[in-house]
Amino acid sequence: MTIKILALSGSQRTGSWNSLLVRAAAAGAAAEGADITVLDWADYALPLYDPDREKAEGFPDAVLRLKALMKAHHGFLIAAPEYNGSLTPLLKNAIDWASRPAAGEASMACYKHKVIGLLSTSPGVFGGVTGLIHLRAILSRLGSFVIPEQYPVGEAGKLFDETGAMRDPKLKAIAESIGARTATVLKHWPDRVP
Repeated sequence: MTIKILALSGSQRTGSWNSLLVRAAAAGAAAEGADITVLDWADYALPLYDPDREKAEGFPDAVLRLKALMKAHHGFLIAAPEYNGSLTPLLKNAIDWASRPAAGEASMACYKHKVIGLLSTSPGVFGGVTGLIHLRAILSRLGSFVIPEQYPVGEAGKLFDETGAMRDPKLKAIAESIGARTATVLKHWPDRVP
């Protein structure tokens, strides 16, 4: 059975360092035989989560499509920039929408039994590690298994060349190892869904 992993960035900025970083991790997962889908936020314009809106109007089409995409994958690779010591509003909003059950859907269907690898980069020296702590806590609470290894790397402006490739082979290997480890855990994950 082919392992399917959704790779996404917590940023939609053009040229996002975290978007580049998650692609490096995805290459590591692909080398382990995983089928990779890279999420493009331009395809999922999510409104700010509002329970009154959900009650009155149901789920927006973009939310339903995002939830279907998440449910169709066994695990995720997430590279999450840190905003003011936590995760980005974009990522938190998507997590909140996807946590809401649609009619006939099991609770936390987008998260339960998923295996997730985390990475981050930022211009500072700590690489977004505080944001990863918050993200790990949220995803674990929602029923996902977040692999113990994670990769926060600082000085993001120096990481990539003009083509978007990582300059340092050692740092590239670490990013790839997060993807490879996520795929390897999924191969042996007893509760793998779908």
